[in-house]
Amino acid sequence: MAGGVLHYGGDAEGGAPFECRDPKDPAKVIGYEVELADALAEALGQRLGMKLRAGFVQYEWEALLPGLEKQDFDFILSGYEITPERQAKVFLSRPYYAYAEQLVVRADEHRIKSFADCHDLVVGTLSGSAAERLMQHANMPHIEGYSGQVEPYLDLELGRLDAVLLDLPVVIYYAATNPKLKLVGPPIGQGYYALGLRQEDAVLGEALDVALGELLRSGRLRDILRRWHLWNADQALLARGKLRPLELAGLGFDADGHPLDESKMPPITTVDRHIIAASAENWTFDQYAPLLLSAAGMTIFLTACSMAVAVVVGLFVVLARLYGPPPVSGLALAYVEFFRGIPLLLVLFFLYFGLSHFGLKMDSVTTAIVGFGLVYGAYEAEVYRSAIQSIGAGQWEAARALAMSEPLAFRRIIFPQALRTALGPMTNDFVALFKDTSLVSVIAVRELTKEYLVLARSSLKFVELGLLTAALYLAMAIPLGYLSRYLERRWGSGR
Repeated sequence: MAGGVLHYGGDAEGGAPFECRDPKDPAKVIGYEVELADALAEALGQRLGMKLRAGFVQYEWEALLPGLEKQDFDFILSGYEITPERQAKVFLSRPYYAYAEQLVVRADEHRIKSFADCHDLVVGTLSGSAAERLMQHANMPHIEGYSGQVEPYLDLELGRLDAVLLDLPVVIYYAATNPKLKLVGPPIGQGYYALGLRQEDAVLGEALDVALGELLRSGRLRDILRRWHLWNADQALLARGKLRPLELAGLGFDADGHPLDESKMPPITTVDRHIIAASAENWTFDQYAPLLLSAAGMTIFLTACSMAVAVVVGLFVVLARLYGPPPVSGLALAYVEFFRGIPLLLVLFFLYFGLSHFGLKMDSVTTAIVGFGLVYGAYEAEVYRSAIQSIGAGQWEAARALAMSEPLAFRRIIFPQALRTALGPMTNDFVALFKDTSLVSVIAVRELTKEYLVLARSSLKFVELGLLTAALYLAMAIPLGYLSRYLERRWGSGR
């Protein structure tokens, strides 16, 4: 809670109703969990006698747990399901939402009436979700996992899937509003969402549990769920303990857990369930272009800094390999083979999350620059080596005839010629680095590709936003080719 901010990690790429971009302002993140975080910060601040606000930290969904352990935020709030595996690793708060899985098929589908009819069919879902685990437990042979919750429904429309099984909150916004799809069978597989905290932050977790209880009893949580069309009879399961009657009343149920008539509850302004269509309609070029341009600026910064590091590292490595004593040259060769042989994503994960376990912490941008610099340094070393060895032995002999020392000959004669030869491959690596920066979203850096995915999945403007994103990448990469060819012509002509 540094600086009076209660930071929570989530992924806006996941979309409505959890965290998504505002149809009226694509720079703003909204969602029922965003409103829940604001309410929790307010309630917790009142108990602590301080002004406390919630702060959203954009993170890849798959990296939320490592990000929590690295202390990039105070807790996870992103449809985080309660599972035995997670209970063993993190402190899980009391549930704030009871969910179930809902099966969805195409509107013209008549074969499938229930989940049992899908056993030998191709069913899509979110990778790592409760729905996927439910299907695996049922030994279903044809499960298609996706990284986002938009793509399964798109593939279902196109006939690539027979059905989709996902959490009911997702269905409400991505399937129930689509006339080409329909819900079949009753919801199945009851589960709960909870806040995830570090085990050592159990005191904060208990305080958040108390704050959640206050939101239940006051009706604040009920109204948030109603506003986002998520309130249903299952939410009575959230009430528990000695204060269960009060929590049931606050949630909108009678003492027996039966839902009250919503007309008797306080009036609220509900969110348009067609939030995706509203984003597609309202977002204009002048609204989303600045966001993509800002993300492109981060891409340029990361690429330029990383390439500068790679150029320097590669030069030291190639000098050690070609002219160092055997132990040094062997280490240089090992460096090249090591960093060329392992995935770049693994390097980023190790530097950002792995080193933090040893007390070595770097911010995400620094980690990206160091990681790219180390990996691309190995490639630049090989480019330099090939270029240097292409220079004929006569150049060395001519330098010696002029009484030049080997270091001076290398600096004045060999390296300038080798650099001209290496310029083309170096430019190719620079362009490749522009594209590889898309990997840094896993360590919470918002670059161009990540911004595109968040905006596209919030509006389904995959083509329109994709064309602009491609144009930005080309605008960054093509000038490098022209510069490379200009320098080759200029240096090659001797002018």
